[in-house]
Formats: sequence, C-alpha cells, structure tokens
Amino acid sequence: MIKALFTAATGMKAQQTRIDVIANNLANVNTTGFKKSQVNFEDLLYSTIRDPNEQTKEGLRPAGLQIGSGSRLVSTSKVFTPGVLEETGQPLDLVITGPGFFQLQSISGETIYTRDGNFGIDRDGNVVNSQGLKLIPNLTVPQNATVAVGQDGFVSAVVGQVSSQIGQIQLVNFANPAGLSSEGGNVLKQSGASGAPITGNPGAAGFGTIVGGFLEKSNVEVVNELVGLITSQRAYETSSKAISAADEMLTTVNQILR
Repeated sequence: MIKALFTAATGMKAQQTRIDVIANNLANVNTTGFKKSQVNFEDLLYSTIRDPNEQTKEGLRPAGLQIGSGSRLVSTSKVFTPGVLEETGQPLDLVITGPGFFQLQSISGETIYTRDGNFGIDRDGNVVNSQGLKLIPNLTVPQNATVAVGQDGFVSAVVGQVSSQIGQIQLVNFANPAGLSSEGGNVLKQSGASGAPITGNPGAAGFGTIVGGFLEKSNVEVVNELVGLITSQRAYETSSKAISAADEMLTTVNQILR
C-alpha cells in the first residue's frame, strides 16, 4: 500500500507536466512559426516478485509477477507539421513550404534558427527579423527599393526601372529537428541531439521552397489540445483517487492493529 502512494504520485507529476506543456501550446496558438511540443513518458522500474521463466513442479510458468513503480517524463519534442499560411502582402513576410529553417545571427554572434519568416529592413537596409536579428547570409536592400523574393530564395530589388539581385536566402535543415533546443523568441539552437546543420538552397533536395507575402501560423490544433487537457486532468484525478484508496487501506490496517 505504501508503494501505491508513491506510484500514484509519479502519475500525478507526469500529468502535471503534460498540462504545463499543453498550456504553453495553447498560449502560442497565434505565434508565427510556432511548433507545438509533445510529451513523452516511460514506465519506471519493476519489482519482480516471481520470474516469468520460473520452473515449478508442474512445469514452466507462462507468466511471472511484476509490479511497476509508476511513470516519468522522458522528453518533450517539437512537432514540425506545417501550419496554416496567412497572406499578408508584405514582400519580406516569408514562408518555407517544406523542411528547413531560416538562419539568424544572435546578439552574441552565434547562428540560431527559426521558422518565423516575419522579416523587415532596419535603418541600415539589412534584412532582420522582428527582434532586429540579421538574416544569414546578410542581405542589404538599397534605399527606396521594392523587394521581391523568389521560390528559389533569390532576392531582387527594384529601384526606379532598374532591377538587380542582392543575394539568395539559404536554408538549414537537421537530421533530427525535434532535437533542437527552444530558446524563446521564436528561435531554436543546435544541440547534440539535433545533429549538425545542413545548409542548402530553397527548392534543393531536402529543402522547401520560399513563398513571399505569407506567414506560417502556429501548428497548434486547439481542439486536440483541449482533448489532451481533459484527458490529463482525468488521469490526474484518477491517480489522486488511487492515493486516497491506499490511504484508506492504511487507515483500516492501523485500526485493526489497535
């Protein structure tokens, strides 16, 4: 009965963590380029009271006797299913239709990654994201120029009647995108689990194309998250009832001993 108390407590902790993740998903339902997280659990160590292969006088037992110790959180991973596209009409609002990430230069100078294609131009003409971080490779737009971005990532600037290419946007992909580290601010960092970045041009094998004038919305599905929220709440309540049942059994034992 004492074991049941701790086993049920692990279930409550696991469901509490799942609710925290679901709450974050719902809070970011309108965040551009946001990718929802999922929670992964595993069962804990089992106490083997009787081995499955135990030999008896009658023969070999078909099954043993093992009692588990609950569950625990293994990991949270990003789900990179595509989000809904929203038309903005802004030429530097970009969407990657397929796999890949934009590269940004952080304040400390390291390379970080994002699916948020909400770009603009700073006072020096550099293409930057909403936080002012420069796009990699750096693109400088001439003053009073009209910008257009092709599906292959080439950026054209038109000044008056003169059109010129000012560069090409490159994308990055990873062997395991789910292993990227979330840093907030719609950016991700490389980790040991994600593998090294693989750079390529939009439209190349393994990379999506770029569409200008659109933004990718969050891939959070509110209905599914609410169903998960209700499921976790019920599982939490059930685990708490298991604790109450074990407590009542302990109370009965104590009364007998008196």
